[in-house]
Amino acid sequence: MTASTYKIIKKMEQTLSYKELSRLTALKELQTEEQHDPFKILIGTILSSRTRDETTTRVVNNLFRKFKNPKELAKADLEEIKAIIHSIGFYNIKARRIKEVSQLIIERFNGKVPDDIQKLLELPGVGRKTANCVLVYGFNRAAIPVDTHVHRISNRLGLVNTKSPEKTEIELSRILAKKYWLKVNETFVMYGQNICLPIKPNCKLCKLKGVCKFYHTAVLPIQKNS
Repeated sequence: MTASTYKIIKKMEQTLSYKELSRLTALKELQTEEQHDPFKILIGTILSSRTRDETTTRVVNNLFRKFKNPKELAKADLEEIKAIIHSIGFYNIKARRIKEVSQLIIERFNGKVPDDIQKLLELPGVGRKTANCVLVYGFNRAAIPVDTHVHRISNRLGLVNTKSPEKTEIELSRILAKKYWLKVNETFVMYGQNICLPIKPNCKLCKLKGVCKFYHTAVLPIQKNS
């Protein structure tokens, strides 16, 4: 399964190599712009939840233009944070969360974001997806962050048969060699945003129809009967 899963990732990358599909995800852009800064990846990931990438990128840039590091953000006025991130979904909750996270990083971790998943999970509002994003994009550590795109596509293709992102992470970790883990999130998220959409997936552009469980059980029967 490892070899076939890697081939699937390569086919995704080939499809995404077309110029019109080449836009990076918000986290990949942040990783590049901020030179793998774990703190900015952490805050960016918290802000990105249920928010479009374009909005996340703009808001994160505005936030870090004002507050450069955990110490500055920990001391920031909460209302000022809210004003900067107000276009983000659930901005009231996220403003309190990123301020509290910044304070704990100062108090508990001497101003440094931990590179250990268990310690990351101790931070308020940080689940496995966020923690794994910090490991991948902030520390270049092998991990598989599973968001809605990774979970949806993995199940549609039949790579896994799971009900939760946590279970999907476990199964993908089992079937895919660790040296490929860094590719999973970026590739699957881009594919989910451009090709394998939640509603009306663009199967015409997809090179994985031959192995896609969803295509053969849900899409193809409708096409044959139309």
